[in-house]
Amino acid sequence: MSLWTASDGARATGGQATADWQATGLSIDTRSLQPGDLFVALKAARDGHDFVAQALARGASAALVSRRPEGLPEDAPLLIVPDVMAALRALGAAGRARAKARIIAVTGSVGKTSTKEMLREMLADFGQVHAAEASFNNHWGVPITLARLDPEADFAVVEIGMNRPGEIDPLSRLARPHVALITTIAPAHLEAFDDIDGIAREKASIFNGLERDSHAIYPSGLPTSPILAEAAAASGATCLPFGETAETLRLHEISHTESAVVLRAQVGQMRIAVRLRDAGAHFAMNALGCLGVAHALGLDLARAALALGRWQPPAGRGLRQQVLLDPVEELSFTLIDDAFNANPASLEAALDMLAGMTPGQSQSGRPGRRIAILGDMLELGPAEMALHSAIAQTPAMAAVDLVHCVGPRMAALHAALPLRKRGRHVAQSEELAQIVHKLVAPGDIVLVKGSKSSLVSRVVDGLRNLDTATR
Repeated sequence: MSLWTASDGARATGGQATADWQATGLSIDTRSLQPGDLFVALKAARDGHDFVAQALARGASAALVSRRPEGLPEDAPLLIVPDVMAALRALGAAGRARAKARIIAVTGSVGKTSTKEMLREMLADFGQVHAAEASFNNHWGVPITLARLDPEADFAVVEIGMNRPGEIDPLSRLARPHVALITTIAPAHLEAFDDIDGIAREKASIFNGLERDSHAIYPSGLPTSPILAEAAAASGATCLPFGETAETLRLHEISHTESAVVLRAQVGQMRIAVRLRDAGAHFAMNALGCLGVAHALGLDLARAALALGRWQPPAGRGLRQQVLLDPVEELSFTLIDDAFNANPASLEAALDMLAGMTPGQSQSGRPGRRIAILGDMLELGPAEMALHSAIAQTPAMAAVDLVHCVGPRMAALHAALPLRKRGRHVAQSEELAQIVHKLVAPGDIVLVKGSKSSLVSRVVDGLRNLDTATR
């Protein structure tokens, strides 16, 4: 099916098509480009115009450019515009305008991408769903998501993020959601904001783009909840706070088993239970927000809850797995891969999950250990060292037996820990990755968490490589 034609693209962007073409998709990266994609030559770390010839050779239907790259044949299929980024936004706006889908926008300090994937899983039970790839949530990711939107899709889930003030409002106005969900407000990107209230105001600006007869879903019971409530009310939307103090979306209980977390809540007039496999308590709150979306859209809540139960955390975002060390003796340890992102709130939630799990038996019959391997948390501003150090005082840390630290910021946590809990502190993750066999034993539960650029994912890879079942 054609997503964009030359005439559609020219009309949406005000550009000039040099040939007749039809695009079935859209790409900004030749490495992931599929035949039939419209290649968008953005200028980022590299100028996309340098890759137009390569994109066309790999099967791109056309290229969106601001100039004709040298060496291209005269009949090369191009859409020439004054500014590629502005044209991409125009394509996103046109994609949104022609869509019949109900649009759900998601933001928050923690859990945006996981919640987006929960919504994808849930909504797939009710129709065709289009959702952002990976973490396509910034000034180019949101327009790409909208430009890729199938006009016949029933639902679209748009993730919206930010690094500094003023970024969410224009993206929300571009997406024009029918439902906007804020997962939570927590210290993240503090280097760009004066305080957490500033973060809340920025996140709350997602409500500015809401359509008429829309719904604003946000957490109750936080110090910043009044800021979110005020912005939601100002938008004219139906306000749906969720949490222990809420009415329509009220949390009753979160309980743990060894393999799941169970959420029990009141949604409207209905009692609902959701079982999330291999997940922590923070995912349960995200699931309650998703049930709020189902309620706002008038969907069958029991069916939505069952659909959410099929979701599980992906690699890097809290995925649990057993790593088999000895297939004869059936000796293993539990790995929790949460190495994609970290801030104080998400780290505390991950430690809560670790503390709530029961280690297995070691080879000698003694209980295994709860071990945390933690990488630097980034973008926390001037208080970053104090925020790292404060992790030592979180209640869950009392149940953690050993903490290994990666990076210069995590030195503050390492120094604040009691001597009996101090593991190794290294400057780079590779130093731990090379000795993972010395860090774990049968029966252990090992949490690995850090900001993506701390590269603690390399430690995860090393731990997975210990699995004899994959050899």
